[in-house]
Amino acid sequence: MTDAIKSNITAPWWKHGIIYQIYPRSFQDSNNDGIGDLPGITSRLDYLKWLGIDAIWLSPTFPSPMADFGYDVADYRDVHPMFGTLADFDTLLAEAHARGIKLLLDLVPNHTSSEHPWFKESRSSRANPKRNWYIWRDARADGSPPNNWVSAFGGSAWEWDETTGQYYLHSFLKEQPDLNYRNPDVIAAMQDVIRFWLERGLDGFRVDVIDWMIKDAEFRDEPDPYSRVYSAFQPEVQDVIRQFRKVFNEYPDRVMVGEINYLGTYEYIAGLYGQAVGEGGDLIHLPFNFRMILTPWSATDVRTMVDEYDRAIPEHGWPNYVLGNHDQHRVASRIGRDEARVAAILLLTLRGTPFIYYGEEIGMENVPISPEQVQDPYGINVPGMTRDPERTPMQWDSSVNAGFNAGAPTWLPVAANYGTVNVARQQNDSQSMLALYRRLIAYRRENPVMRVGRYQSITGVGIPTDCFVYLRALADRRVLVALNFTAEDRTFRLPEAGTIQLSTHLDRENETVQELRLRANEGVIVEL
Repeated sequence: MTDAIKSNITAPWWKHGIIYQIYPRSFQDSNNDGIGDLPGITSRLDYLKWLGIDAIWLSPTFPSPMADFGYDVADYRDVHPMFGTLADFDTLLAEAHARGIKLLLDLVPNHTSSEHPWFKESRSSRANPKRNWYIWRDARADGSPPNNWVSAFGGSAWEWDETTGQYYLHSFLKEQPDLNYRNPDVIAAMQDVIRFWLERGLDGFRVDVIDWMIKDAEFRDEPDPYSRVYSAFQPEVQDVIRQFRKVFNEYPDRVMVGEINYLGTYEYIAGLYGQAVGEGGDLIHLPFNFRMILTPWSATDVRTMVDEYDRAIPEHGWPNYVLGNHDQHRVASRIGRDEARVAAILLLTLRGTPFIYYGEEIGMENVPISPEQVQDPYGINVPGMTRDPERTPMQWDSSVNAGFNAGAPTWLPVAANYGTVNVARQQNDSQSMLALYRRLIAYRRENPVMRVGRYQSITGVGIPTDCFVYLRALADRRVLVALNFTAEDRTFRLPEAGTIQLSTHLDRENETVQELRLRANEGVIVEL
């Protein structure tokens, strides 16, 4: 093994690992109350180990009134009884670590619950020491809100408080008042929260809407209420993030993943790595890149997205890709089941850290949710916008409720196709979606070139424009990935002969080719 390969293998785990997102309410219900929990997740760790996952990230599990299913935090230092206890968390962490799996939690620093003790103090009196921990403003002369800012969930972002005669800001629900990060006491308090969990051995955080934390100091009206020119994404937020990063740097091998502006430019994303100080700069180790979700499913669009993003990443930064999450429709529903297999190869062979949303590895699809079944507050406030279809229970087997629990009514309905689309069935099918994911993960793990090698797209004479072809290279190792984005066969000549290692159809292996035929919606990995 060359020195170049050895040095890349020793890169931080979050550069070469695979992170698996779990929506705790929907993964495994251990006590048959219809809602998933931490002991349930612990009971499924062997599956994640078998699959080859390096880390899991849990959507919020903190105590909460659940106005936004945990994104309204009432206590940053505990576990909601619905999910278990701090002891259950410690057990999950220990059991995950025993299997070589890291654990990340979802930190929600932009806002708290209106039931958080900090906010209760803040709204009790204008003279309270925590008054300035939140964002309070006087009404306009006519009694209307201070400006035209709107909530991400609809309606004004300002809520009148009768007790103290001012409005408070809530960028999301009125039950989620925004913290004031222009107050150093708030920064210090959140640093202590981060330190609390890292001291317990947590491996890092995915930080919710990390770039919303600072608002325009003058509270100017938006040119368009939905434009977010002043109500989010202010440059000064980097100063707050740097203070967070200082705490992460106190602990070895920890990672901060930042949920950022979905529509931010590549330059904007690149800037959130910060300056080249330590691994990943002095800001966010991994600012989320959502472009794979937003990009139209065509070879030209996806190739352009990857090329532009890869070029924009600073040398000290590291890319990442995500196909789906708890806020977006499932991949198989968004682009199609056959296309989702091509997307799996794309996700797991690009340069960068891949994130897998639970159930994508078996091809779970959106579950139809009737109006009376809607649970998501966003969907209740804005009809037609519910995120429930992508949050339904994990499909483990063909038993009652797909093995999610022992048969109690589930918080959201289980998919009608769970009898055929489930883990147990696909584990016994050598050509299933799950088999494809496991083979891809194993290939990635066994080949440093796929984890940390360079990326270069290949275009030119002979390569169909509706195919995406790229090279991964490390030292003297070169691997070519060819993806057919169409429902028709495509044939072209490779730069040199190679051996097919893996196909989306899982029926081509050790096949030497120079004239490569791709079937409809087929992707292949070829070692040159």
